Amino acid sequence: MAGIMLSNCSRIIPRALTRITTSSRVRVARSLHQEGRILRLRTKCNITNEFKQVNTHPWSIQTRQIRSSQVLWEMKDVVVPPFADSISEGDVRWEKKAGDQVKEDDVICEIETDKTSVPVPAPGSGVIKEIFVEDGTTVKPGTKLCNIDIGATGGASSEPAAEAPKAAAAPPPPPPSAPTPAASAAPSPPPPAQAPAAPLPPPTRPPQASPTTSMPVAAIKHAQSLEGAKVQLPPTDYSREIIGTRTEQRVKMNRMRLRIAERLKDAQNTNAMLTTFNEIDMSHIMDFRKSHQDLFVKKYGIKMGFMSPFIAASSYALKDQPVVNAVIDGGDIVYRDYVDVSVAVATPKGLVVPVLRSVENKNFAEIEIALAAIGDKARKGKISVEDMDGGTFTISNGGVFGSLMGTPIINPPQSAILGMHGVFDRPIAVKGQVVIRPMMYVALTYDHRLIDGREAVVFLKKIKEAVEDPRIILAGL
Repeated sequence: MAGIMLSNCSRIIPRALTRITTSSRVRVARSLHQEGRILRLRTKCNITNEFKQVNTHPWSIQTRQIRSSQVLWEMKDVVVPPFADSISEGDVRWEKKAGDQVKEDDVICEIETDKTSVPVPAPGSGVIKEIFVEDGTTVKPGTKLCNIDIGATGGASSEPAAEAPKAAAAPPPPPPSAPTPAASAAPSPPPPAQAPAAPLPPPTRPPQASPTTSMPVAAIKHAQSLEGAKVQLPPTDYSREIIGTRTEQRVKMNRMRLRIAERLKDAQNTNAMLTTFNEIDMSHIMDFRKSHQDLFVKKYGIKMGFMSPFIAASSYALKDQPVVNAVIDGGDIVYRDYVDVSVAVATPKGLVVPVLRSVENKNFAEIEIALAAIGDKARKGKISVEDMDGGTFTISNGGVFGSLMGTPIINPPQSAILGMHGVFDRPIAVKGQVVIRPMMYVALTYDHRLIDGREAVVFLKKIKEAVEDPRIILAGL
């Protein structure tokens, strides 16, 4: 269906005719022309030649125009968007269903790939008419997903709003009618005459009592337990709760989780992983944060956390031990003259590792700003493949969940990963005295094929010294 739009000078033509079909438009235009109310017709359809200008008409100074528009009631197909070069396919996870009303840019489904989820927005406002692929289907770029009737209304989202006024508009029941004055004033009829009393029936014998049956106490308790029993339904989401129904649910593992499992197992099978530990006194960096937090927030608008000192310290230690920043590629060793730190972030869909680029040139504030941008993308689920591509070193902070100690797994194709853990007060010896200090265990897992024990221990010690006293980074010690 197409519409017509009239010019401002077309005051005679009714506005009710601004939305008609193509065939009806021809009939209306011919009728108006015969009545002398249209002098010239200009349209995108093939009806222009049917009407000529009437030079003898007294309204020849004005011009009436009818122009068609093709933007209303258009059916649009939604297809799978193009992926990054390293991704060829993904699985569909629907957020909407057929018959739902959507707005422009609403996410109607997501394509779960090996590395990230690609949202598919609605091209316009309308109603989803038909879905061509089922949930969980593997699709490739260009595959048709569904079609949307642009401009249509009356989808599922508008039904609850329409039902509420109907329920509110139900009229209250009518009040009971009061008796009329005429009825109350009418005289009451005289009472009927008493009939003669009937003879009493002969007395009957009382029925014999039936024998009573006894119920065991155990049976009574069992019946009471059955009355008080409750029927439990299985949980709606088995991954979030266990209520004791002794049932099971089997779900398909998403592609991101499958890819993470493959990469972790490949890392164990390929690398000769070895882990070394150390502990860091966090009292100095905590005092530093406390002293400069207000000024830092005032200037940059964000708070200083523990990640920025550790990322800066890791960059400082990587420049001191470049072999930790290198990687084995076949029979070669690739040394990289830049430091891109991957930060492990836990999301409901799996572990993602977005990358901070050129950390060797960033200070604490620049690192915190970059981390805030990554965190905002992670919360909104908008981390792209480009955000996770590359990386020369990884930091995983399990301390946010209260971890005391652990051994992280290398993130291929890297050669080392630093594991941060929780900060806990512990007694330590300082200059012959036992004192209580906030301490953190740190772990470095490295590929022993490339990195020797000496380089790994020196590297982790450099991180310890730089975190405990950030001034050595400025001094280059």
